Amino acid sequence: TTLTTWLWGGFSINDPTLTRFFALHFILPFIIISLSSIHIILLHNEGSNNPLGTNSDIDKIPFHPYHSYKDVLMITSMITLLLLILSFSPSLLNDPENFSKANPLITPQHIKPEWYFLFAYGIL
Repeated sequence: TTLTTWLWGGFSINDPTLTRFFALHFILPFIIISLSSIHIILLHNEGSNNPLGTNSDIDKIPFHPYHSYKDVLMITSMITLLLLILSFSPSLLNDPENFSKANPLITPQHIKPEWYFLFAYGIL
């Protein structure tokens, strides 16, 4: 009970609790970013250890000419495929409700938002 009293700021959840948790949620990302930055700086300066103690540079290839070209090729092909689908059959990715004729005198029974707004609609 001592820990909950200290955490809540009293015997029940009240204004001090909200203030403390708001401060925690505000400060915690800065702490995580600071610790991650220190970790990256230390890795950059000191390097990482190989637990086996063997030379691991034998099987490595450079990232830029090999993997970056593959990434650019895949992104280009996916965008091209998406544009082809949207150009030749746009109704595949469209909501079927959009094809019905609109009647301004009747409200639909169930109004559902688009998929990218469903998370906010679920909160209501």
